[in-house]
Amino acid sequence: MKFSLEWLRYFLETDASVQEIAATLNRIGHEVEGIEDPAAKLAGFKVARVLTAARHPDADKLQVLTVSVGDAEPLQVICGAPNARAGMTGVLGLPGAIVPANGMKLRKSAIRGVESNGMMCSVRELQLGDDHEGIIELPEDAPVGADFASYHAASPVFDVAITPNRPDCMGVYGIARDLAAAGVGTLKPFPVPEIAGEGACATDIRTDDPEGCPAFYGRTISGVTNGTAPEWMQRRLIAAGQRPISALVDITNYLMLAFGRPAHVYDLARLSGAVAARRAKAGEQVLALNEKTYTLDDTMTVIADDKSVHDIAGIMGGEHSGVTEATTDVLLEIAYFDPTRIGVTGRKLGLTSDARTRFERGVDPVFLDDGLAILTDLILRICGGKPSEVVRAGQPPVTPELIAFDPSLTQRLGGVEVPRGEQRRILEALDFRVSPLPFRGGDGGGASAPGADGSPHPNPSPEGEGLWSVTCPPRRHDIEGPADLVEEVVRIHGLDNVRSVPLPRADGVAKPTATPLQLTERKLRRTAAARGLNEAVTWSFLPEPQADHFADGLANSGGALWVLDNPISEDMKAMRPSLIPGLLAAAKRNADRGADGSRLFEIGRRYFRGDGGASDEKPTLGVVLAGEKTPRGWAAGKATPFDAYDAKAEALALLEAAGAPVANLQVMGEAGPQFHPGQSATLRLGPKTVLARFGALHPATLKAFDIDGPVMAVEIFLDAIPPKKAAGFARPHYAPPALQPVTRDFAFLVPAALPAGDLVRAVRGADKQAITDARVFDVFAGQGVPDGHKSVAVEVVLQPGDKSFTDADLKAISDRIVAAAARQGASLRG
Repeated sequence: MKFSLEWLRYFLETDASVQEIAATLNRIGHEVEGIEDPAAKLAGFKVARVLTAARHPDADKLQVLTVSVGDAEPLQVICGAPNARAGMTGVLGLPGAIVPANGMKLRKSAIRGVESNGMMCSVRELQLGDDHEGIIELPEDAPVGADFASYHAASPVFDVAITPNRPDCMGVYGIARDLAAAGVGTLKPFPVPEIAGEGACATDIRTDDPEGCPAFYGRTISGVTNGTAPEWMQRRLIAAGQRPISALVDITNYLMLAFGRPAHVYDLARLSGAVAARRAKAGEQVLALNEKTYTLDDTMTVIADDKSVHDIAGIMGGEHSGVTEATTDVLLEIAYFDPTRIGVTGRKLGLTSDARTRFERGVDPVFLDDGLAILTDLILRICGGKPSEVVRAGQPPVTPELIAFDPSLTQRLGGVEVPRGEQRRILEALDFRVSPLPFRGGDGGGASAPGADGSPHPNPSPEGEGLWSVTCPPRRHDIEGPADLVEEVVRIHGLDNVRSVPLPRADGVAKPTATPLQLTERKLRRTAAARGLNEAVTWSFLPEPQADHFADGLANSGGALWVLDNPISEDMKAMRPSLIPGLLAAAKRNADRGADGSRLFEIGRRYFRGDGGASDEKPTLGVVLAGEKTPRGWAAGKATPFDAYDAKAEALALLEAAGAPVANLQVMGEAGPQFHPGQSATLRLGPKTVLARFGALHPATLKAFDIDGPVMAVEIFLDAIPPKKAAGFARPHYAPPALQPVTRDFAFLVPAALPAGDLVRAVRGADKQAITDARVFDVFAGQGVPDGHKSVAVEVVLQPGDKSFTDADLKAISDRIVAAAARQGASLRG
């Protein structure tokens, strides 16, 4: 929310500087996102008087002006504005000044051969409005030569982020109230005018939807003149980011921005019959003020007359009942709408507005009569007219919230000691009413007031000394209990005054707090980084088509795709069933920006909808390898892309770091339709337990994500990794072998379809005591190898124990290796 310092000081008596006000706002929970100084943008612009005006010798539509800026010599300026004339006072931009509207730097130049020393400016060029028909005309008594920023009273503008629980501060008056409570000035009393209506309202007003619109107040004003709003109002609206439109529209916007109370003005001549708040009929349509047509359903509240809908209640008015320059009679509407209904309607229609933002957070239900009186008074003073009597349909929910509050709770919950008198001052400054809670003790059977948790207070105090009864203002929808009152006191007292106190710590060595899964994730992050991977953090939400692409046939999912009913946007509608889509999007962004290769990993959660609609989250590690593995160079020539074996190497290394029994894993197919069927696989512990999938992504996947291939991916399902068996506190003593290992090579003829990993696993299991490692070092198919077969060469490492192997020992081990390989259909190659 934006507002100017001048507007703030209209409600707050203060001499505090801009920096002091900003620091206080930040301290009490209203984050200042920026401070803009319009005076800086108007530097170099002076109040100037036109002394003479003559036609340009070489241009019919240009004039040569002689302009005075005070004591200095008059300047010659070329101007094309139709209203430029001798004797008028305007605004001159001197050479070196920068025009706010377009960033153009003014300089001395020749226009059609005649020298010009600056530019006479229009309202639009200085971003003071939309008028561009001519240059600015100032009053005759404007001080010639003065800085226009000073004359215009350009005031610094605060941009403050209001949290959703504080709709009472979505008006300048609410901000001023909080600042006054924090000691930055005094809140000025704002007198609400008493306006007696003359005659009955010209139209009936009622609410036929008491749930959606509990209260609908209104009155008519006849004989108004809808011109332009006064300069002071336009200036404040422009500072708040609003474009002045017309007096009537600007007055309603002013009320909303000043007091956080949206209102609406209808052209009475464009209404037919009674005006009512009611439920929309399914299929009804309304052309809104944004010139878009919306189709409504029967859950939405609207303002309608006997013929049609004129307003999406609490969100946006209709185009065909809005006021124009020809409007003479108006209907004022000020109502209270159910916040939940407003939020649901806005999301269904995809429609946002300043009014919706305030109504769905909760406006002040009491500020109906006062708001209508202020609105009426502004219209009468600016537009004239004759008001009718007020019509009040319905009743707003104004039951006050009463809270039993123990001031000592501030010390216990807030961690800061605030004197009771100061606590009372703060609460009353924020419009809370504080009174002693009557003490009911003795044997009369009365219970003491509850404590913060609702339990009876352990130490009831006599009246006037202990507990307070605090009545909350109805606009404070965020106050629900004593803890909220503590927050208010501590917030205004100053969070900076809360001392940093260490938590109590038990004697001895602290017990570890990280869970086994957290420890595993830490280890995986270190391992992935050590292998040259860069960690990414991507959205947990995906566009539904991308989520569908990875939900279909997903290994180890165990649930259906989880689609949100109220997403923050259509591009974030589905919870991710895989980490690969987000990493693919990141790799694509890198490639679009010229990156030759991406090595990305992410540790996060996959989300599914389990049985009965319950959410199911599965911890996962994803890896994407895209682009160049190694750049081109004199040694290798062309750049080398990643391949499926790179993905397999990453999968095995990360699984080993996670504590998975890598030596027992089987390489099997069925990685999912997202992967290339001939260049992908799964790593399984047994035929059913999938620990990971890896390989090249399918061309259809790459096309769906608009990324060039080849791209390799890995997905490790951390929840499927079996937990380690409990071990002792200390690692076992390591004793290096006393004897050197022995290596033996074996070449086997195996069926072409046999995975080499199955053969290696069989060889390793032939003698688990002697064989410490086995690996494939050659695969050959061709001349000398029978059709349908391949030659696989395996190097086996044998580790002797307390004595060296004899020839008989080596032959016995070799026989066992050959026999184990034979069970896989392998034969020793001759």
